[in-house]
Amino acid sequence: MVVFLYPGQGSQFSGMAKDFYEEYQEVRDLFVLASDACGKDMAKLLFEGSEEELKATENAQAAIVLASLASRKVLELKGLTSGGCAGHSLGEYSALVDAGVLSAGDALKAVTFRGQYMAEAGAAVIKEKGEIGMAAVIGIGPEAVRKAVENFDDVWSANENGPAQVVIAGTKAGMDSAGGALKEAGARRVIPLKVSGPFHTPLMKDAAAKLEGALAELTFNDPVKTIWSNVTAEPVKSGSEAKELLVKQITGAVRWLDLMQAVKNEDPEAIYEVGPGKVLTGLWAKSGLGGTCVPTGNIGDIEKIFTEN
Repeated sequence: MVVFLYPGQGSQFSGMAKDFYEEYQEVRDLFVLASDACGKDMAKLLFEGSEEELKATENAQAAIVLASLASRKVLELKGLTSGGCAGHSLGEYSALVDAGVLSAGDALKAVTFRGQYMAEAGAAVIKEKGEIGMAAVIGIGPEAVRKAVENFDDVWSANENGPAQVVIAGTKAGMDSAGGALKEAGARRVIPLKVSGPFHTPLMKDAAAKLEGALAELTFNDPVKTIWSNVTAEPVKSGSEAKELLVKQITGAVRWLDLMQAVKNEDPEAIYEVGPGKVLTGLWAKSGLGGTCVPTGNIGDIEKIFTEN
């Protein structure tokens, strides 16, 4: 089995997918579809958008999914497709397109709503509770982090990325209060991240409720290949389950370490990060699972795959 892994928010950069756009008419067609689905000029956003514009949740999510689908399109044109797929948080929408659950247009509509609702929910929490955000905990794993923060208010394990890297999220007050317990548990550092909200925590419940309504308007097919869920780290069995899990994902932790283990258990012949950047490539390298995840974020990356094989 060849596995495609799709990156999430934080992988964006100005100019992503531009070489694909310039080289392939099929990618330009995808951008036209995306601009229509998202209600904005996506080529202008991806190629001319400032770092601040691309970082904004309401822009970043659709931009990353589009860049990821562009990478997938080029791989497909070269004859490389997946037998299984997954995506980190937002990246699950790209994976759902790969697995035949969502059309590209519906996935892009969904993440446009998702980004908007998450940004609105973050602003509402700031108004109610003050500063919010996320922080990377370095040096301890998911179980230790969950145990360290369980007795503190407004702080949760949010992205369980590896055996020594977990992202917590919540209010600044909540994260600060848990700092001592995390250090006592063995954390070497707790590094604040530049994000606009406490994603994958119960503080995002208003965004989850709104997203549920938006997803109800879209068509979810049953998967045509294995796709692993962020929420369960297990294969998604149906389109209706996929829809439910996307809602749960908004307030639940991303179990990426468990998901990588589930992928490894399938003994894949190759694993590719399909989309901008090399975040997932790095997480795989630090997972201790062996093997490699190969980036495909630009034409050079993809050409390397075919010249080396």
